[in-house]
Amino acid sequence: MSEPDPNTPLVYLIAGESSGDNLGAGLIDGIRALRPGARFTGVGGPAMQAKGLESLFPMSDLSVMGVAEIIPRLRLLLRRIRQTASHIREVHPDVVVTIDSPDFSFRVARRIKGHSIALVHYVAPTVWAWRPKRAAKIARLYDHLLTLFPFEPPYFEREGLPSTFVGHPLINSEIGSGDSDKFRARYDLGNDMPVLCMLPGSRRSEISRLLPVFLQTLDLLRRQVPELHCVIPTVPHMEQDVRRIIGETNGNTVVVDQGQKADAFAASNAALAASGTVALELAMAGLPGVIGYITSATTAMVARHMIRVPYVSLVNILCEKEVMPERLQEHCTPDALCAELIPLLSGGQKRTDQLDAFRQVRGRLSPPDGTPDQIAAHHILHAIKAHSKDPRSKA
Repeated sequence: MSEPDPNTPLVYLIAGESSGDNLGAGLIDGIRALRPGARFTGVGGPAMQAKGLESLFPMSDLSVMGVAEIIPRLRLLLRRIRQTASHIREVHPDVVVTIDSPDFSFRVARRIKGHSIALVHYVAPTVWAWRPKRAAKIARLYDHLLTLFPFEPPYFEREGLPSTFVGHPLINSEIGSGDSDKFRARYDLGNDMPVLCMLPGSRRSEISRLLPVFLQTLDLLRRQVPELHCVIPTVPHMEQDVRRIIGETNGNTVVVDQGQKADAFAASNAALAASGTVALELAMAGLPGVIGYITSATTAMVARHMIRVPYVSLVNILCEKEVMPERLQEHCTPDALCAELIPLLSGGQKRTDQLDAFRQVRGRLSPPDGTPDQIAAHHILHAIKAHSKDPRSKA
């Protein structure tokens, strides 16, 4: 087999969620900065496609979460696994980079292991939270692991998988540099008008469960803060659902697109958010918030038996205490959420404590040298070189 051309490597990227799509887009930029002739193919969404990647199939086919959502789409997911592995064997890239989406990514990796292709995974599975034995399993699949959190590499290195903390991409994002004045002027919000930023998730199942509860919470808040306005940044494919649930009964509530999220954060006094990466976005933006989440009874039952950490918010996990209040499942009620939000809207010690913790989080997630995209790109190119020199890779 011919040696890979170090100047024009073929990089196969796989992303199954919008967060992975954004990471993939950054990787394309990072690799191109080091190897302008690099070529890219694989599975990705709008962000990666905007960088020139032609996706093998719609990334939305993979965007499912929880037992109750996966089962009805299992046949499609299995077909996509087979299709992706077959395509990889056909084009034979120099490296396959799977980005998060572990249930899909690892099944593809198993099917192509031993085909003389370097394998890198980006975003460590949360073995520190649940299913710790996965560390040993993926150590047998991959040549290198890129992690977003500084405490993750040791979990995998002890299993023999080289791992590198590259920093979290939110560190270099624009999420913390929004323009409050521009946003408030655009929506006729006075400088002293209190604003709640509501973030009910990016999946239909999340929005259908959370948004009604969040809107009831808003009604309770307005009994104590009558002038309270609300802004809801949402992804394009969910905007219609959000507007339908809101209806015409919620005055002083505006729905904006994701492009205005940073400005919305800057203009807001507090946030009510679903569990997920958004908690870190709030930390980067310095916007205090409360986390609420409701999932299906089946998924919740499985999670309660398997999760090994006391918190769901990454901010709380990094700080090892409940900095952002978490109200989950039966505790995610309008009364409970309202009680936690009032002190954040009015100021005081709870607000100050969150802002202090956010500064610590930003420091812990900063990469040691360079940007996450640059560091990740360097290690991916190194994996190609190391794999091509390993006699076992040609077996």
